[in-house]
Amino acid sequence: MREILGRRRKLLFRRGGRSALLGAALHCATEWQWPVLPGVGLRSAGRQPAGARLGLAERPARRCSCPDPDCVVPGAHPFDPGLLAATTDARMVRWWWTNRPDAPIVLATGGRAPCAVSLPAVAGARALAALDHFGVRLGPVVATPTRWSLLVSPYDLPELGELLHSQDWVPSSLRFHGEGGYVVLPPSQIGAGKVRWERPPAAPKLSTSTPTLFERGDPHAQGGPPPSAAPWLPKVATIVDALVMASTGTPDGGSRLAY
Repeated sequence: MREILGRRRKLLFRRGGRSALLGAALHCATEWQWPVLPGVGLRSAGRQPAGARLGLAERPARRCSCPDPDCVVPGAHPFDPGLLAATTDARMVRWWWTNRPDAPIVLATGGRAPCAVSLPAVAGARALAALDHFGVRLGPVVATPTRWSLLVSPYDLPELGELLHSQDWVPSSLRFHGEGGYVVLPPSQIGAGKVRWERPPAAPKLSTSTPTLFERGDPHAQGGPPPSAAPWLPKVATIVDALVMASTGTPDGGSRLAY
């Protein structure tokens, strides 16, 4: 009996680990109203000698599940469904991750959803240090082992074009994720490694001038929902200079797309 209980606990633990992606996807879609969809994910590519020079044992290699054998962003992009399928509908999100519990969480950027600016991890760390030094308030920052993405409030192409036109030079390693773009969110696993929050999302500060609906004791007063709990996002104009400067002083590896 003890053995059976132990096996049950182990099974529940595994299910709980997988459900972390479903829970995160549902939270983004329903609480924050961020349109999401499942990423293509990874698959095993057999065994290869990893770290052979260090005398390490072989380990399974992971490749992208898409048909492209040379995919440069393994696991970190939409495939089926495509990006246009991104939604905030809880039923659809639950169906996706129930059928594909290991799928990465992809945020479709632009429109009413957050946009993002991404740069190499080393440059990202420098930029955050500079922005912190000058007291610039930052929003959520998504980190992979190779790149960091700073989420910002939605911007359009004319606004972005004007900001970049004022720069002397914009490194190719600095990328902008607006309308038609996407960012992979934690706690996804992609080819580059684990996706995590370098700066976790923070709820917007509520005004103290008037009591909230909850403070008045009626969360559904006046027939409306409670205030949005979507994370606060800075404007791209407040951070772009620091990101350009940090990227300029960091080798960008050319224009090769990689995460």
